[in-house]
Amino acid sequence: MNNTAVEKKRPPPVKVLSGQLRTAQKRETADGGDGVLIKLGKGRTLLVSLVWMQGTVLEVQLDRNTVLLMDETGTFAVHGVNNIPKGKPCLSQGKYVMVMGVIVAISPEPVIRAVKMADLSELSALHRRMWKLEVEELQRLLV
Repeated sequence: MNNTAVEKKRPPPVKVLSGQLRTAQKRETADGGDGVLIKLGKGRTLLVSLVWMQGTVLEVQLDRNTVLLMDETGTFAVHGVNNIPKGKPCLSQGKYVMVMGVIVAISPEPVIRAVKMADLSELSALHRRMWKLEVEELQRLLV
């Protein structure tokens, strides 16, 4: 099965924190793609391959098609940013952005291949305060 067919079968993105990816375990998903098993606490786990993350842009490396973001649990890299429609406005140091993408690596630092990015800077204080609660709520509902 080619990557396009696998990506079309993927479930919707799951909201996660970079710290959860850093401690995750690699697994194969039911659709034959790669995924990671994140630990949710109390013995609960969740298999994910497509993620929704939010963070502050720390560094932009357009020549490497990459940005480095930081959420409240650590840093993570996002590849493929030059290919995202309307992604350019997000690519400035200090912006608070959301990114949806496919997990490429989890160690030593999480790496995501971007599918979508959006600038959330206008209401960044609200987004930052709510993000961890949104992550916890969605993960509780999924398990």
